[in-house]
Amino acid sequence: MDSASRDCILVVDDSQENLDFIQAILEPVGYQLALAKDGKTALEKLETVQPQLVLSDVLMPRMDGVELTRQIRKRTQDSVYIPILLITAQESSDVVEGLDAGADDFIRKPVEVDELLARVRSLLRLKHSIDKQAQMMHQIEDFVSRLTHDLRTPLVAAERMLELFQQESFGPLTPEMAEGLQLLWTNNNNLMQLTNTLLEVYRYESERKILNFSPLNLKELLQEVLQELRPLADEKQLSIQIQLNSLIASGVRLELYRVFTNLIGNAIKFTEQGSITVELERSPNEDGIEINITDTGMGVSPEDQAVLFSRFRQGKHSKAGSGLGLYLSRQIIQAHGGSLSVHSALGEGSTFTIWLPSANV
Repeated sequence: MDSASRDCILVVDDSQENLDFIQAILEPVGYQLALAKDGKTALEKLETVQPQLVLSDVLMPRMDGVELTRQIRKRTQDSVYIPILLITAQESSDVVEGLDAGADDFIRKPVEVDELLARVRSLLRLKHSIDKQAQMMHQIEDFVSRLTHDLRTPLVAAERMLELFQQESFGPLTPEMAEGLQLLWTNNNNLMQLTNTLLEVYRYESERKILNFSPLNLKELLQEVLQELRPLADEKQLSIQIQLNSLIASGVRLELYRVFTNLIGNAIKFTEQGSITVELERSPNEDGIEINITDTGMGVSPEDQAVLFSRFRQGKHSKAGSGLGLYLSRQIIQAHGGSLSVHSALGEGSTFTIWLPSANV
C-alpha cells in the first residue's frame, strides 16, 4: 500500500499487549508506527517524530488520552494539523470530553480490525486533504506576494518617468502630449493603488500585518480626510455635513485613514446630487464609538448588500472599482476589534457604520 507507507502513526497505550495488537494490524498494511506507553512520553516523541495520525487509549497513567489531546492541540494550533483517534472502553462521557478537547474520532474496545483500519484510512484522507489545501493556500499567498512586489517596481519607475515628462524635463510638451501623459499617469496610478491594495489584502489574510496601536483622536483624523476629499465633493456640488465629537480610539493611524478615505471617497463617487454626512459619536449603548457616513446616492439593493464586503465583488455602477476596497476596509476594522456594516435602500442612499471600541486612556 503505497499511500500507507508514507504515513507515520503515533500509537499511545500503557498496555504492551494493546500496543502489540495494534502494531500487528497496522504494520502489515504499510503504516510506520511510533510507540509510547503514556501521554507524557508521546509528547516527548512529538519533538522528534512528525506523525500523520495519533492513535491513543483514553485511560493511561501520568497523562490520559484526553489531556494528551488537549496538549497536542495547544502545541499545534498554529502549525500542521494532526488528526487524533481515541480508543475507549468507557461510556459516552469519555467521548464528549475527548471531542471537546479536540479529538477527531473515537473507537470502542474491544477493537475490531476492519473498523480500526477504516477509521485510520478516513482520518488520514482528511489529513492529506487539509495538508493539500494548506499547501495550495501557501502557494497562492506566495504568488500574490511575489506578483505585487514585481508589479510595484516597474510601476514606481514609470510613475517617476511620467512625472519627469510632465515637468518638461525632456523638452516642451504640446497640449496633445500633455493630455496623453496625464491619461498614462492616471492609469499608472490606478494600477499602483490596486497593487498596494492587493498587497494589503494579502498581509491581512495571511496574518502577516503588524499593527502597533496607539490612542488616536478620531475627530482630527476625520477632519484631515474630509479636507483632502472636499475638492472632489465641490466639483460635483455636493454639500458635506459633519457632526464630530472629540473621541479617542486605540488604533493604527494609517490604517484607519485608509478606511475613512475609502468610505467617504466612495460616498462622493457614487452620489450625483445632494450631500454627504459624516457623524462621529458614542454608540447608543455607550460601549464604543460609531462613525456614520451617509450619502444621498443611488443606494444598494438587498442582494448586493449581502455580498458588498466580499473580495473582488464589483458593483454594477459604472464607477465601481476592483471590489477590494470595502473588503480590505472591513478587514482593517475587524483587526481593530470593531465592525463595519451598511444600511441602504435603492434610491434612498446608504449609511456605512463603523463601530470601534473606545481607547482605555
